Amino acid sequence: MIVGLTGGIGSGKSTILEYFKSFGIPVYIADDEAKKLMNRSKVIKRKLISLFGEKAYVDDILNRPYLASKIFNDKTLLSKMNAIVHPKVASHFKRWLNSQDSEYVIKEVAIIFENNLQDQYDYIITVVADEDLRMQRVMKRDNVSQEKVKAIMKNQWSDADKIEKSDFVIVNDDLQKAKKQVRDIHNMLLKILKH
Repeated sequence: MIVGLTGGIGSGKSTILEYFKSFGIPVYIADDEAKKLMNRSKVIKRKLISLFGEKAYVDDILNRPYLASKIFNDKTLLSKMNAIVHPKVASHFKRWLNSQDSEYVIKEVAIIFENNLQDQYDYIITVVADEDLRMQRVMKRDNVSQEKVKAIMKNQWSDADKIEKSDFVIVNDDLQKAKKQVRDIHNMLLKILKH
């Protein structure tokens, strides 16, 4: 069973994933794997250089700030980049999935709904948190301005829209409560699998 986990920037998805891992559940973080593939795959490298030019890589390493500046306000470029990277990540995930032997796995994707990927999952968990708290977390974590965080949030679906399409919701404002919600969802998923 494949469970998708999503949530807006700063909602604390990484923390929630750690709790699932503590129950022995394998976790696949699509963004992290995409970054690795963008640096490892010769095919992706070649295609990204042809799309963005030679500045896409510096010393053979993906020039993330440059790419981010290019795609941030250009939806067409973003779509073209995703068309290069997403299929590779999808086939990498399939290989990873075949090597797992747990009852279910979690695949974390920040923009499941934004990219209309919800059909790829048996269940979807959305992690939500108070917007001010999310703002503080991201500003501290990434050392960025409030304006930058707001701009990113504006490109993502609202929590309300995500909740409406999700099977489970974890409110991540209090760590103890969030941990309990993870345990409850974990037990529910195991119950579903037994039927």
